[in-house]
Amino acid sequence: METRESAGLTRRLAVAAVSCLMVIGSFVPVATVMAQDCEWPSGTLQLMAPAAAGGGWDTTARELQRVLGEEGIVEGDVEVFNVEGAGGTIGLSELVSEHAGDENMLMVMGLVMIGGIGLNQSPVTLDQVTPIAQLTGEYEVIVVPADSPYQTLDDLIVDFEADPTAISWGGGSAGGTDHLLIALMAQQLGIDPVTVNYVAFSGGGEALASVLGGQTTAGVSGLGEWAAQIESGELRALAISGRADSADGATPVAEGDLGASIPTLQDQGIDLELANWRGIVAPPEISPESTACIIAAFDELNASEGWQATIEQYGWSNLYLAGDEFDVYLDEQIVTINQTLTELGLIG
Repeated sequence: METRESAGLTRRLAVAAVSCLMVIGSFVPVATVMAQDCEWPSGTLQLMAPAAAGGGWDTTARELQRVLGEEGIVEGDVEVFNVEGAGGTIGLSELVSEHAGDENMLMVMGLVMIGGIGLNQSPVTLDQVTPIAQLTGEYEVIVVPADSPYQTLDDLIVDFEADPTAISWGGGSAGGTDHLLIALMAQQLGIDPVTVNYVAFSGGGEALASVLGGQTTAGVSGLGEWAAQIESGELRALAISGRADSADGATPVAEGDLGASIPTLQDQGIDLELANWRGIVAPPEISPESTACIIAAFDELNASEGWQATIEQYGWSNLYLAGDEFDVYLDEQIVTINQTLTELGLIG
């Protein structure tokens, strides 16, 4: 995708001295970069959401677009575009193959993409990108439509255990956090995860429509994606994938009053906790100097009142990690998630 160059769309950022910068997923020692003024972006900033509109990656990208502009972190235009399909790997492939070295291009990604790479046998991996920062996380909710006969999670589990194929679960991409949650829950219940009737959608809007329309029995998604429908009463939340932080399991760890009002899986006898997370990466072959500028911009974003208000609005948790810390965490997540998906029989 071509970007629109425009004079005057840069912001002067002071970059603190660093002695080691991460580049393309690994640590590359470089000469110390002393505090300096650097121009970033040098044109219109493009933000890719590698999924359909309405989902978590899309929402994150559009909120980043808004806050980066409103807080003056990026003085020029910020444009969001969607490249959907295959657990985000189609967008990942485009980022790596078509935008190498383009400092004006960023992509939202997260835990979902790790599973998508394995499930889709993607030849392009996250080892080829430039990690920038982990931004947020959120717990998963299991929901049914308001007119569902299932009033509680226990009601749903009775039929799930009797015939796993009779319960269809609508959620995001195969191998993503939504799928992983149901597979892990099945495993805890003694159900073969391979028999789970999971229906994958490329965006949260499609999954929501399937649940509300009765095409799937239940839905699973991040709390922030379906909070409005839960609050309006269109959806009934049966469980959240947080953890109980009190001795009697009464209080789930979740952002906001809505999350705290939903019983956790642990509250209901399923010893499982899972948080989705989302981050931002740049294409390969970004210079150490440009990488430092981008990281400094996201440090500023994370410290801004606008971004903290956005986190609160959506019920996200702030899981901010940047630079080397995110690079190390991403490597650990790749190993952990791939091992889990292999054990569940979801990848070979």
